[in-house]
Amino acid sequence: MSALIRYETPTSLSDIVESIFSNDFFSRWDRQLPETHYPDVDIIEEKDAFRIRADLPGMEKNDIKVEVENGVLSIRGEKKAEKMEKDKNHYYHFERSYGAFNRTFKLPENVMSEQVDAKYANGVLELTLKKSEIAKPKAIEVRVE
Repeated sequence: MSALIRYETPTSLSDIVESIFSNDFFSRWDRQLPETHYPDVDIIEEKDAFRIRADLPGMEKNDIKVEVENGVLSIRGEKKAEKMEKDKNHYYHFERSYGAFNRTFKLPENVMSEQVDAKYANGVLELTLKKSEIAKPKAIEVRVE
């Protein structure tokens, strides 16, 4: 079972019951827009790290903030609207969204929060969260005298 699970807004009683009994270390705490999941993320667990990829098309690097505080990872930013020149363009349909966003994830104990690497290229933010060494049992040799 993965230690990182996407938060889903419960839509039925069975979803609510399932969410109560699920074990998700990376639960989503705060949502500025309660019915949205922006940005969409992929979370991959590897042997030595977790990778989080967030789709942020059309954004500038300076408009994205990544923070880790008290074991909580936050991805924040603002997607700015394009200026609409009423005299030049006739807009018939709008689907692209704009505005501020905030995704937060509670980190598991084995993530080294001081060593998060962030890269942004081609509209994709990629975070690498390194895992710490878990205390391994140590065998103690018994000598016979």
